[in-house]
Amino acid sequence: MRALASAEKARGLAGFFKTGPGQYGEGDRFLGVTVPRQRRVARNHRDLPFAETAQLLHSPHHEDRLTGLLILVDRFRRGGPMERRRCHAFYLKHLDRVNNWDLVDATAPDLVGAALGRDRSLLDRLAGSPHLWRRRVAMVATFHFTREGDAEPALRLARRLLTDPHDLMHKAVGWMLREVGKRVSVRTLESFLRRHAARMPRTALRYAIERFPEPRRRAFLNTPPVLVRGGKKR
Repeated sequence: MRALASAEKARGLAGFFKTGPGQYGEGDRFLGVTVPRQRRVARNHRDLPFAETAQLLHSPHHEDRLTGLLILVDRFRRGGPMERRRCHAFYLKHLDRVNNWDLVDATAPDLVGAALGRDRSLLDRLAGSPHLWRRRVAMVATFHFTREGDAEPALRLARRLLTDPHDLMHKAVGWMLREVGKRVSVRTLESFLRRHAARMPRTALRYAIERFPEPRRRAFLNTPPVLVRGGKKR
């Protein structure tokens, strides 16, 4: 991985992923390796043992963590029921190392969503976490169910996380709602929006209606926002 590094790219990535003081990625470090190259490295090491994958996840460098997670996702997808359970448990054990939005988005649908059976209470526990990335894991994990034609998990968690204070959650909620409209039913999405658009953060609403025809987009964007606690508009 170090042979693929670029100091110039590393500086750009540090800015893109908001690594400055007080920002969501504070302190994260980058090697400057592009994602396509990381995917090639992951394919070439797809049988990496769990112990060595854990070493990647505990690296201070973002690319090491993403590569380790890509290896884990591939292992999960190729595995039988027992191997999938091992990958799911390993992921949860190291969840604190899934600490930026791209790491979450590349893994949560498989390593959480696809790993759950009828008992989906883990989604609610993660959604109730004080930690941003665990809440995002919960929301993005619902993508698995949406792809299978089941909108209920996405709609349920969207309702719960609708007024989350963090912009990255607004984007995740809006994205998962948009996928409901794309993959399950536009009418289901519109029904949700008619009930909740007034109290949705504008970012979430814009993401959710991105694929709508312009007149319908304007109609939802013109929904007067309601006041939430503290007098702020949503």
